[in-house]
Amino acid sequence: MAESSGVDAGSVSDGGALGGVALGLGAESGRVDVGAASDGRARGGGVGRVVPFVANVGDPQAVARVVADVERELGPIGIGVSVAGVLRPGTVGETTDADWAATFAVNSTGVFTVLREISRRMQPRGSGALVTVGSNAAGVPRTGMAAYAASKAAATMLTRCLGLELAGSGIRCNIVSPGSTDTDMQRLLWTDDSGEARVIAGNPGEFRVGIPLGRIADPADIADAVLFLACDRARHITMQNLYVDGGATLRA
Repeated sequence: MAESSGVDAGSVSDGGALGGVALGLGAESGRVDVGAASDGRARGGGVGRVVPFVANVGDPQAVARVVADVERELGPIGIGVSVAGVLRPGTVGETTDADWAATFAVNSTGVFTVLREISRRMQPRGSGALVTVGSNAAGVPRTGMAAYAASKAAATMLTRCLGLELAGSGIRCNIVSPGSTDTDMQRLLWTDDSGEARVIAGNPGEFRVGIPLGRIADPADIADAVLFLACDRARHITMQNLYVDGGATLRA
């Protein structure tokens, strides 16, 4: 894999996904550079070499500075993975202007800022792979998750458009769309010990199908999908959206 891999984190609430991807990339490449969000924390370790670079993904200048620091200290970034994600549940009527803006600042604008900065450096080199970790909520309506779903849909289409623009430069851009995954973000939605079982069973009252495979994802399941799309085994795949949700969306 690439000599240096860039990963950005959206928030502590999605730290499990970040950690899984970071560890997976570290195992494959021997090094992964992790940039944290505004909470100033970075995760990773245990496999390979993990080097933290801290930035707020919603701050274009901070992202540009971190990307420049990574390339100066560790070499060209060959793989960029955006794992940014925050969730503020609520119906459209309940969602405040601040909730909406904060959600898009990380889930959409943060992805845009990171991918733009990394791709600007990849393009003259004529190679690279970019992966956005989105959500299956981007493709299927969810009650109480309008801001989150809309922001992830924006990030998904952004990544596909970028893939079309960069295809001639030999750069691939793909999306991994997880369903319910065992992360801090998911557990915050559970009110008791039966939360996991309820997710697997589904909720007809919320028009939500359960998970046909009968389990929620582990962060490693998401990491494996990211690793595949980032590696040379996927060299002829670009602008695709890989759902990793145990069949929960019935690929609607």
